[in-house]
This record gives sequence, structure tokens and C-alpha cells, in this order.
Amino acid sequence: MDRSKATLYSGGLKGAEAEFGINAELWGIHEVNFTFLGHEMERIKHVKFLTEEDLQKGDVSMEIVYKRMGRTYTTAEKIRKVMQSIFHMVNNGYQVFAVGWIKEDKTVKGGTGWGVELAKFFNRPVSVFDQDKKQWFTWENHQWVENTPVIAHETFAGTGTRYLTDEGRQAIRDLFQRSFGAPGKA
Repeated sequence: MDRSKATLYSGGLKGAEAEFGINAELWGIHEVNFTFLGHEMERIKHVKFLTEEDLQKGDVSMEIVYKRMGRTYTTAEKIRKVMQSIFHMVNNGYQVFAVGWIKEDKTVKGGTGWGVELAKFFNRPVSVFDQDKKQWFTWENHQWVENTPVIAHETFAGTGTRYLTDEGRQAIRDLFQRSFGAPGKA
């Protein structure tokens, strides 16, 4: 993968998203962080502000979210906007990487799970680093399969938990190392 052609799409939130951005910067990879009014970001580099019109493009019925993930989220406006911004990350980044926890029902815990479900729905390559199992898994043939993924597409999304462990942090760094070699500009 030619890092000079790669772009990371993320949300710049504390935890996994900020860590994806830190690594993109270390490897000289272009980064875009989506935000909206009232969104608190840790990483504020290369920000793409989503207008109300932009957010509406990613609007989804909370009933669909419930059916895909088997759980409910509050219908609070901020949660809806977070889900709408996740749509933009996944829609722009062809390959999706997330850090969090895979649940027994094959969904991923928290809001991160919505990004993973969108990737599955859009039939995108998606990999999750499960922080409890300390292992990467890739969605193949309707199941999670242990894997050691690499960034293989010019556009990719990086998302995940705000509660990043040292193992999760290292998994992100190792992903960049496997994909692009040593840190630094190409």
C-alpha cells in the first residue's frame, strides 16, 4: 500500500480514534476527522465539519439500529448525530478497522458497533481488535475469523472505544507498521 495515496477517516474522539490519527500522522498518512456542532474531539487535525444537511445523509431509523444490533440506544439528538457521523466515516473509508469488544451475538459493543454493522451492511472489509481476547478478527462469511489484517485500500476508517487499553494502542500501531513499514513520510 502506497501511504502517500492513503487517507484515514475517523472522528477524532478520545481513545481509539485519536490513536488512529496519531499513527496516521506518524506514518505521513492524510487524515480526515468528521465532527459536528457540540461534538467534543480530542484530535482536531484535518477536521471536516458536518452540517445538518450532511448529517441527514447518514440518518437512520433507531429501529434499524435496534434490529441490526439487538439493542437500543437513547434517541437523544447527540447520539443520533454520532451515528450519522459514523456513517460518513464508513462511507468514505472503504476498509474499516475498529478497536473494542466483540459480543456473543457477533456485534461490537457500544457506538463502535454501529460503524462495524454499517461496514458489514455495505459489504466492506472490516476488522476488529478485541481488547479482551487481545486479537484481531475479520468478518468473513458471516462470522469473525482470527486474522492479522493490513491496510490494503487507499481509504480506510479507524474507530473504536474511548477506553483504549495498552494492547489496543499497540494493535493500532502494529497495524500501521505491518501495512506501511517504518514510521515517517514515504
